Amino acid sequence: MRRRPRSVKQVRARARALAALVRHAQGEPQDPAGLALTPAELELLASPAAVWPEQDVVDATWRGEAVGTLVWALGVVRDLPPYDRPFDHAALARPQRLDESELRPREELAEAREAAKLWHWRARTAVVQDEHLGGVSGTWQSFDQLIAATAMKGHARGLLPLPLRGDFPAFGKPYRSLSPKERALAHSIAAERHYALDWLCSSGVEWVDVRTDT
Repeated sequence: MRRRPRSVKQVRARARALAALVRHAQGEPQDPAGLALTPAELELLASPAAVWPEQDVVDATWRGEAVGTLVWALGVVRDLPPYDRPFDHAALARPQRLDESELRPREELAEAREAAKLWHWRARTAVVQDEHLGGVSGTWQSFDQLIAATAMKGHARGLLPLPLRGDFPAFGKPYRSLSPKERALAHSIAAERHYALDWLCSSGVEWVDVRTDT
């Protein structure tokens, strides 16, 4: 079934709400009036970020990646950065001129979602391998074989850059060679962009109910 994206009004409202959450997490108190916040976000804005649990601060700050993705979808920024480089969260959390913005074509948004899904899959696959949470099945003999095939197929579809030694390229090297810090960064980027794009491309799903299946 073909996905129907959100209205431009909904995307503008979500971008503004998330940007306010990011600013609040950075120590700038925000007035929730007029913002399309979820109940959990509204509860967070009711208290200073200084008293939030540390994980709430981290999670809210990383919503800046979702802000960047939505602002890109609205055509306010030209390009999505590569999946080893985050948006400038602080800059994009500043009030943006969104009233005249328009959504990019449906096909472009759908392709961006598929690319984000692939990068999120690669990040999750690294976790599965590292923590020995499962193995490959079907026709695949190893994770390396599955990853190489996925990387080539994604590149052929125009969703991924040219594979590097049979893997997704990130930080100038194959994904499997990333340091723990680099993997954590790449995982967070992919997760936030996938979440934002999945919500954007699924008009019947609330923000809090998004499922980023890979």
